[in-house]
Amino acid sequence: MLLKDCQYCLNREAIENFGRIAFETETSIIIVFKDQTHKGRMCVAYKKDHVADICDLSPEDRIAFINDVVACANAIKEVYHPDRVNYGAYGDTLGHLHFHLVPKYKDEFEWGGTFQMNLGKDHYASDTELAEVAKNIKEHFHL
Repeated sequence: MLLKDCQYCLNREAIENFGRIAFETETSIIIVFKDQTHKGRMCVAYKKDHVADICDLSPEDRIAFINDVVACANAIKEVYHPDRVNYGAYGDTLGHLHFHLVPKYKDEFEWGGTFQMNLGKDHYASDTELAEVAKNIKEHFHL
């Protein structure tokens, strides 16, 4: 069941508060974050149902979702060549299954620590930059 007060379910306009939908797969919504402090930062959100935990998915849906996460991470690696991709799967307050994918570079901003969720509007990319990141990730997204 989808929840109408969940930004990842029916209220997709709420996604516009923090990102732009880049594209969708059968299983996931792929979102480019407005805060591009880490260029190529993306989010992969489960879209078939309101699910809070990856353990709540069927084995088939879990594989499909993780394949989307891996394909997105590989696209980030191909396009932006980070030293690491950090993965964040939080849900204490939101409660909808999603993974943050954040490219990180040795000796650069936040290397060796966790990434901040949102540094604020001063760090938002322009619509043109967001469209470019979305296009690049979509072109390199291979399942």
